[in-house]
Amino acid sequence: MMQPRFSFSIQARDGKARQGTLTMRRGAIRTPAFMPVGTAATVKAMTIDDVRAAGADIILGNTYHLMLRPGAERMARLGGLHSFMNWDRPILTDSGGYQVMSLSDLTKVTEEGVSFKSHLDGSRHMLSPERSMEIQRLLGSDIVMAFDECTANGADHTEAARSMAMSMRWAKRSRDGFDAGEEHAERAALFGIQQGALFEDLRQQSAEQLIEIGFDGYAIGGLAVGEGQEAMFGVLDYAPEQLPDDRPRYLMGVGKPDDIIGAVARGVDMFDCVLPTRSGRNGQAFTSTGPLNIRNARYAEDLGPLDANCDCPVCQNYSRAYLHHLIRSKEILGAMLMTQHNICFYQNMMQQIRDAIAEGRFAAFHKAFLDRYLSAD
Repeated sequence: MMQPRFSFSIQARDGKARQGTLTMRRGAIRTPAFMPVGTAATVKAMTIDDVRAAGADIILGNTYHLMLRPGAERMARLGGLHSFMNWDRPILTDSGGYQVMSLSDLTKVTEEGVSFKSHLDGSRHMLSPERSMEIQRLLGSDIVMAFDECTANGADHTEAARSMAMSMRWAKRSRDGFDAGEEHAERAALFGIQQGALFEDLRQQSAEQLIEIGFDGYAIGGLAVGEGQEAMFGVLDYAPEQLPDDRPRYLMGVGKPDDIIGAVARGVDMFDCVLPTRSGRNGQAFTSTGPLNIRNARYAEDLGPLDANCDCPVCQNYSRAYLHHLIRSKEILGAMLMTQHNICFYQNMMQQIRDAIAEGRFAAFHKAFLDRYLSAD
């Protein structure tokens, strides 16, 4: 029997935390979910088999990077992103808006979209809501993100209101552009993105306009851009509840383990971040007792595992001393093993979160997790 295009069900609640299932044609996504980031059709330093084995139900692909290399039209000719990278489960693609505005030179934002210069070769490009929808369709995305402007950190109310209003106009154009690709729209989902910076009234206006347009799911955008955890949690104290209760809520670009568990406690269902892969390549492991820098000389003769509470293949087979040697020697295997551990740690953490919500003990789990995680020296 064919899976539905898109459905979301909540199986358990514990406070504001929700445990559920997002079902799509390429499979089910257990929520709360963490999506490893596959920027350029690869989760950096990981084989796709190891990403599967870690427990990931869905990964994230990056529209900006893939449109520049190898190119969306080429990707379509090669059979789409899933076939290209040998991933048969759902893929969410971001809209490209954040990367255009953060990575590109000579960026010009107009009502039409964003004109920018490629960071690869200096070529000029235009990314609009309609082109973003077309690129994500060519990639074969399962969850398509509306094109928006990520409001700069520190924006005052006037600037945040201007930016949010344009993002809402772009959201409507994204909806229309997505629907125009009828065959793709019949099997994919479209998420809108709430904006409004740190202002509750603007976030409420944004939520109301997105709901009027109508989306399969809703993302909370414009956070994790330098505002700090306290300010982010301040927004999350109200923003998730401004969005429909029966749709998944996705906090974009977050984050650290304590950010994620705090956001789950406030009603968020989906997350992505480059942190576990980037940190792994740079010698930082996430463990149940906090981050660990394997470069530290104290680990040069430490035969213990990265995390005594972790059953991932890295912790079962390799010592801190060996990983210290690999990273200090700049061996590629060091980046691979550290990244594999971090992705496994994040997926195991999400499973523990889901279990705690389902069993009605999330508050106790939350406290115990933070007591251990934040106690690191």
